[in-house]
Amino acid sequence: MRVLVVEDHVTLAARIGEGLRDAGMAVDVVHDGAAALTAAAGTAYDVIVLDRDLPVVHGDHVCRSLSAGAPARILLLTAATSVDDRVGGLELGADDYLGKPFAFVELVARIRALSRRTPSTPPVIRHRDLTVDRARHRADRAGQALSLTRKEFGVLEMLIAAEGGVVSAEDLLEHVWDANADPFSNVVSVTLTRLRRKLGPPPLIETVIGRGYRM
Repeated sequence: MRVLVVEDHVTLAARIGEGLRDAGMAVDVVHDGAAALTAAAGTAYDVIVLDRDLPVVHGDHVCRSLSAGAPARILLLTAATSVDDRVGGLELGADDYLGKPFAFVELVARIRALSRRTPSTPPVIRHRDLTVDRARHRADRAGQALSLTRKEFGVLEMLIAAEGGVVSAEDLLEHVWDANADPFSNVVSVTLTRLRRKLGPPPLIETVIGRGYRM
């Protein structure tokens, strides 16, 4: 899952980014509304965590703009927690609203819930004897738990959610890795090799020459 965190408090933004990465997400962090609009225009994020009170371009304008044109789900963060504030935020086009201060486990849970708000990505996905639990970030095959890294789980999650469709290396790089990933590296193929080894026989992931990978 690829997440954009937009928070002008640099220390808080760094802590949120670090915590979400520890939870298995690919995270980019920016600190003002203009940077948020630029980032969202160039990357297909799954969820955008958006502080409402932002410099340069206010968070309300960012939320309204992104909800009108970006497929990402938007979670608004704000210190204002009255009913009117919550309603106002949702009317801007946000999908969810979380007041500050917040429990980090709740932030993670809300982000994961937002990322599942499509019919094609239920919380638990199965393919033959493989089960991927997106909500708990767990996978097992034939009843045996798989010890996967965050990137391996992210790749597996995307492939199994595609339901047999081909997923390109570029799409995997965009959604599983963050902006610091080198697009010319072989990180995707290396991760696929490790993932296949951990999944064991018979093989579940097929390479489609010139196009990508599929279950």
